[in-house]
Amino acid sequence: MYRFLLSRQWVTLTLVALLLVPTMIALGIWQMNRYEERSARNQLVTDALAADPVPVEELAAPGHAVTRPERYRTVTATGRFDTDAEVVVRRRTNADEEIGFHVLTPFVLDDGKVLLVNRGWIPSDGPSQTAFPKVPAPPVGETTITGRLMPDETTEASGIKELEGLPDRQIMLINSEREAERLHADVLGGYVAQTAPEPENGLPQQLGDPGKENAALNYAYAIQWWLFAAAVPVGWFVLARREAREHAQKAEQGPDTESSDTPRPAAV
Repeated sequence: MYRFLLSRQWVTLTLVALLLVPTMIALGIWQMNRYEERSARNQLVTDALAADPVPVEELAAPGHAVTRPERYRTVTATGRFDTDAEVVVRRRTNADEEIGFHVLTPFVLDDGKVLLVNRGWIPSDGPSQTAFPKVPAPPVGETTITGRLMPDETTEASGIKELEGLPDRQIMLINSEREAERLHADVLGGYVAQTAPEPENGLPQQLGDPGKENAALNYAYAIQWWLFAAAVPVGWFVLARREAREHAQKAEQGPDTESSDTPRPAAV
């Protein structure tokens, strides 16, 4: 009754089913891993934003790579902005997806070390992409700032390629080692996304809080893939049973009788 399973059609269908099941299981596992990664990242953001502010030099030092638990931590620093060494970071967007620049200003601490401060976003409304844009000035003199500690940017993490031959005072990625070479100074690892004090006229637009990722969506996708994986053998079994019943019914009916349309021999 199940000899039909050896037909080309059923052999192909069975092979496809055997391929789909592990593939769907693997996709479900991948989505569950993404769920766990995003949940961990969301918890990291929550914990970092809820932590009390600390002086930046408690977490950062020259040559130090900002660790995962240190990322987004609120830090404070006292010093002065060095606008003469200010640069802008190209191809950055604001909350409205408008393209412009981030303003990166060295902040000289009381002990002479330098902290890189991302003061926020400005529009690229200059005469050309090669001209240095008009940048609102920061507070003058000794200032205390607050911000979120961030790690150095990399192409692998951001997808932004480092380019050579850029216009003067323009960069693609914020990298403390490169800035230390340019400034000939001891630069703390990573940088700070400034949150206070706020600019007087709204520019630069300070960066918003890091958003929460939709981890629940990955969890739902994982369950969906696993349900699909379970449905494949069930569907195969249902189809096989249906065809087996059809073959059994045909076997019980016996050979087909001649139909009325079959030509009959002429009488002699």
